[in-house]
Amino acid sequence: MSEFWPVTDVLTYLAGDWRTERTVRDLADGDQGEFSGTTAFGRVEAGGLLSQESGIFVWQGVPRPAERTLRFLPGRTPGTADVRFSDGRPFHDLDLTSGHHVADHPCAADLYRGEFSVLDVDHWRTVWRVGGPAKDLVLTTDYTREG
Repeated sequence: MSEFWPVTDVLTYLAGDWRTERTVRDLADGDQGEFSGTTAFGRVEAGGLLSQESGIFVWQGVPRPAERTLRFLPGRTPGTADVRFSDGRPFHDLDLTSGHHVADHPCAADLYRGEFSVLDVDHWRTVWRVGGPAKDLVLTTDYTREG
């Protein structure tokens, strides 16, 4: 039995509401933060999904509201997605047909490498490793389907 759960259509799989729990570890100084909130993947008229994440991020004991919006557009092959920032800039591709995907996103001199794993019909995880002269972070996010 595989440790990953294959997804034939990433946009259909992601649609809906997810409980979102994230840890952020700064490998340079050992600081750790936590995000707790929700991510809603709603359908948009042009096709694809609008991902709206909102919650509370706690860093060094200080809680702050946090939010992020991404666009998940149909990808180049059936069942995949082209992920973009809210302003339309490219972020990364996403292909979960095997239940697992690795994507890179260069940002200035830093490199973001994301590993996406589908655990089952109601659980998936991302692990972003951010490295470069400005950052040395690991962000681990667990998503659990609500409802």
